Amino acid sequence: MLNEVMEQRAEKIRELRNRGIAPYPYRFERTHTSLQFSNLFAYLESGDVLEKEKVSMAGRVMAKRVHGKSTFFVLQDFFGKFQCYIRVNIGKELYESFKEDVEIGDFVGVKGYPFRSHTGELTVYVEEYKLLSKAIRTLPEKWHGLQNIEKRYRKRYVDLIVNEEAKDILINRMKIVKAVRDHLDSLGFLEVETPILQSIYGGASAKPFKTHLNALDMDMYLRIAPELYLKRLIVGGFEKVYEIGRCFRNEGISYKHNPEFTSVELYQAYADYNDMMELTENLVCEVARRVLGKTKIEYQGVEVDLTPPWRRISVVDIIEKRFGIDILDITDEELEQEFVKRDIETQKLYNRGKMIEKLIDLVSDEFIQPTFLIDHPLAMSPLAKKHRDREGLTERFELFICGQELANAFSELNDPIDQRERFLKQMEYKEAGDEEAQLMDEDFVRALEYGMPPTGGLGIGIDRLAMILTNAKTIKDVIFFPTLKVNG
Repeated sequence: MLNEVMEQRAEKIRELRNRGIAPYPYRFERTHTSLQFSNLFAYLESGDVLEKEKVSMAGRVMAKRVHGKSTFFVLQDFFGKFQCYIRVNIGKELYESFKEDVEIGDFVGVKGYPFRSHTGELTVYVEEYKLLSKAIRTLPEKWHGLQNIEKRYRKRYVDLIVNEEAKDILINRMKIVKAVRDHLDSLGFLEVETPILQSIYGGASAKPFKTHLNALDMDMYLRIAPELYLKRLIVGGFEKVYEIGRCFRNEGISYKHNPEFTSVELYQAYADYNDMMELTENLVCEVARRVLGKTKIEYQGVEVDLTPPWRRISVVDIIEKRFGIDILDITDEELEQEFVKRDIETQKLYNRGKMIEKLIDLVSDEFIQPTFLIDHPLAMSPLAKKHRDREGLTERFELFICGQELANAFSELNDPIDQRERFLKQMEYKEAGDEEAQLMDEDFVRALEYGMPPTGGLGIGIDRLAMILTNAKTIKDVIFFPTLKVNG
């Protein structure tokens, strides 16, 4: 339903059409962006005019100041803003039409020449203009002062128009993705694609989204991780593979969780989790250097040094240090009693692995500088290889920066008999009520039975990495269109 202002603008569109002016023409020939314009003519000094240098530029009207027979206005394109100047000598009728027809929010194309105003502003002297798109809705005046921040995410298209910081964060996010891709390509990894729709979900402990494939009359799931398919490729002879793509988990939403998120997962034959730690250090450090030009950054007021090597601490040691609990020498019943003594919520902690995971969550806030939490218990790592030296543990690490988990990695389990037993144990957890337990994947076990070489695997959350590198307070800031509840 149109409000009064929108109705006025809709009427303006009808008037334009009646006068033979197309409010939405098909194209406009542009010669310069705002960035090219500012770079090319940066040398002009106050009062300089280049009448022979013709430019054709376009953008959205962001400001307009009418001074009788002349008007200054500001256009904004992807790269920034630039000032324009139009006078009545363009033709009285044409000038009056500009004053009446062109409003803030409209897209306009201009042709003219550059000059530097007496106030020092590089400006386009407009000799011709063309309305390119008539906006019906007006831009907000006090967008930055919004108390309901979710309105920014709900109307992201408006946020990107008026909030330069939001745009810069998202641009840097895409630079981060490119830097990750470039670094892995330089190491000889091959980027691949694996199914998002899967008949058996796996590769992580999470609750999936379920759908139905009508053509085959079968239930399908949106993937929670690409891991098991990427490891099938290792079995098939691909020695270095990675995938950057969306994963989906039907879980909670918070400042660091979104139901759909982007990850990079990679697998390297003949490597282990030690190799993955070194790769992770170098990858994150190189991405920061390429995108930000530095490896010492600030996140929410705290300086973080990404320079390798990073701290390494075992799960066993940190839990014993913080809680006085030796998780290698305690029964499930005794562990549960420790939770009761400390008044730690045990609802939905269906097994030993879940309880240890809860303890890790309670200590993770202290990992501000990059920290590898290593050697997780067998009960919480169904896809990781048993530790070569320590009974009851696996060769696994999680990376924490600023209290957030950014990465998870293993010396990958390649023993098909052990893997089958781990899956069966997961099925017991599922029958006990754990919705996040993994399913038995017979085809994946079959693939391992053909033989998979020693392999190191790594998964990094792109959204959280972007949060840290762009100093974003919430994951919603680094996702173009975060998941939000639909309004009434």
